[in-house]
Amino acid sequence: MQLVKGIDMDVWVEGELAGVDFPDQRLKARLGKLLSDLGQKIGGTVPAACQDWAATKAAYRFFSNPRVDEEIILAGHFAATAARFAAAPGSMLILHDTTEFSFKRTTLDAIGRLSFVKGRHVLHTVCGLLLHSSLVVTSEGVPLGLAAVKFWARKEFKGTNERKKHVNPTRVPIEEKESFRWLANLTQATRRLGEPSRCVHVGDRESDIFELFCTAHDAGTHFVIRSSVERLAGRGSTTITKLMARQPIQGVHAVEVRDDKGRVSTAHLQVRFVSLTVHPTPSKRKRCRALTLTVIQAYERCKPTGREPIRWQLLTNCPVVDLRSAIEKLNWYALRWKIETFHKVLKSGCQAEQSKLRTAERLTNLLAVLCVVGWRVFWLTMVNRASPDAPAETALTSTEIAVLDRLLVGAEPSKAPTSKRTVAQYLLKVAKLGGYLARAKDPPPGNLVLWRGIIRLADFCIGFELKRQVVGK
Repeated sequence: MQLVKGIDMDVWVEGELAGVDFPDQRLKARLGKLLSDLGQKIGGTVPAACQDWAATKAAYRFFSNPRVDEEIILAGHFAATAARFAAAPGSMLILHDTTEFSFKRTTLDAIGRLSFVKGRHVLHTVCGLLLHSSLVVTSEGVPLGLAAVKFWARKEFKGTNERKKHVNPTRVPIEEKESFRWLANLTQATRRLGEPSRCVHVGDRESDIFELFCTAHDAGTHFVIRSSVERLAGRGSTTITKLMARQPIQGVHAVEVRDDKGRVSTAHLQVRFVSLTVHPTPSKRKRCRALTLTVIQAYERCKPTGREPIRWQLLTNCPVVDLRSAIEKLNWYALRWKIETFHKVLKSGCQAEQSKLRTAERLTNLLAVLCVVGWRVFWLTMVNRASPDAPAETALTSTEIAVLDRLLVGAEPSKAPTSKRTVAQYLLKVAKLGGYLARAKDPPPGNLVLWRGIIRLADFCIGFELKRQVVGK
């Protein structure tokens, strides 16, 4: 039974569902209800978010519906991401990475095996799913949303380790490998965003795949990839490492880094860059051609105390003509960790691995819903830092603003003009609800205090609307 009517907590959900073409409008309405409920109870279980048995049962039916999959669930979010991409100027970064969701299960057939983990007394099996996601962010680090996702279970590639003993892995077509997900996501993300020349795909060493370079080249888009494989370069008789050793140092780039204990220090990186002809391995020459790429090296000469030295070698097809443009590409790659933060929000904030759903199909649909919820938390965190002077209405509803005015200012709503209500002012109030102390030397609010604050704010909004309805009667 719905206790409160007319609450506008789910206004943001409407924007994420505008582009959904569901086979049944009732499924679209149920998805909107799930996004709203899980967005207000971040980290809670499905029953805790739905509040009653009827809504909980409807949610389970939604996750089990054969007409629903992750593509349908995320179709509206993909469309909203493309709209935000089109509205933002300049080059946009598409960050790619893979993460694992592990679940403790007694059966393996429904989900699939990830690995074996040695416990204190017994060797037990870890079941789970893998997610390869592509997150669109601005050069300031503001996440605009997901452009592509790929879920799969290891059982789809059962027997690959045994095959490696008999077949050279480099001769196996890329379409038969897990690494094909990099090519598929790059193609899908580029197509959905619609402007390949503005897209820069960023990946770690796992993405150093020559087929990926060719796919990006054919799609007319750009990439910045950290190299992990020694490749032939020039006329094919030498390697990238040998050619880069002959290049002069073009300059020094100073960056702030933080070690495992949170201590901040300055790293001075020696930067080299040069444009080279890079060749595929002999086994791939029938399918891939040599490409002209720019190699950027950024190395710390001395070993720092308390951490490993920074040693980056990046491959890119973006134009690099001087030290400034080389440093720009280094800064782009430095933003790659933000997709790891997004995955952390899914696991630690949304508690995605605590779900008790027993089949891969149900878990995949739930994870797809949580991807949108997790993105919103991450977006609130970063928009507070990148655009603090934006209107508060871009991030919060009128009910949320009214509640925050009464909670943290006084009994009466704020008298400040609407034009002066900024995102920074109100998200700071949300963070305080989550335990943020706002001391002079504290860093900006992070994901943790914001998702805690959102949960408390949702409860206050329900009470606010309930009181207003009672008074109205």
